[in-house]
Amino acid sequence: MKIHILEKSHNRMKFILEDSSVAFANALRRTMKNEVPVMAIENVDFEENNSGLFDEVVAHRLGLIPLTFDKDNYNTKEDCKCKGKGCSRCEVTLVLEKKGPCIAKASDMKSTADDVKSADPNIPIVELLENQTLKFEATAQLGIGVDHVKWQAAHTGYRYKPIVKLKSDDNKVMEVCPAHVFEKKDGKVRVANELNCILCMRCVDVSDVSISTDDTGFIFDVESVSGLSAKDVIESALDVLEKKTEEFASDFKKAAK
Repeated sequence: MKIHILEKSHNRMKFILEDSSVAFANALRRTMKNEVPVMAIENVDFEENNSGLFDEVVAHRLGLIPLTFDKDNYNTKEDCKCKGKGCSRCEVTLVLEKKGPCIAKASDMKSTADDVKSADPNIPIVELLENQTLKFEATAQLGIGVDHVKWQAAHTGYRYKPIVKLKSDDNKVMEVCPAHVFEKKDGKVRVANELNCILCMRCVDVSDVSISTDDTGFIFDVESVSGLSAKDVIESALDVLEKKTEEFASDFKKAAK
């Protein structure tokens, strides 16, 4: 398999996976989305809340706030040495105390760990009016998206790599193509941005153009919606796939004896 990076930023990465299969591409997509451990608030203990939102609604909003964390510092509760009782290796406490009038934001939460904080400090939690108070202690832990959407690591999808062949010099394809696949150079229309093709087939209707796909090539678009970078999400997904493969190989060898 070969990988070519098309775009790269902290929260987003676009790349081409070549010489692969639909089975592997879909396994990678599902793993990036649902099986990469990320940090999110799981439990909230309210000491005071007389805002306009019920405790349950505030707790739900808190759970959906993406939290940054060092993936090497924490374990899931199932894998922690404390056996799920809760310790500094599998839990982080965040506290907040605000009195209105103001808007309580994610940045107002104080964490017991320096690396765990809101990925976006400006996320609003609730608006507090005059004499309204919000005070709570929340516990964050690692989880995976298959258990709850608040632990979803990324929005990701893929499409087949397009193959575009222009068989005639026709300006009409430039007029109808919404993805700007074609351009005119030296007086001739040519294919300039093949990877932009969205397979809408509008150019096929107006001119002699051949549109097909490479069944072994996939264009991935990965956008992190957690405290991890897009690069970390992809690397963690590959680690998960590798671990599962090793476990399967080990179990199979034992069963096949």
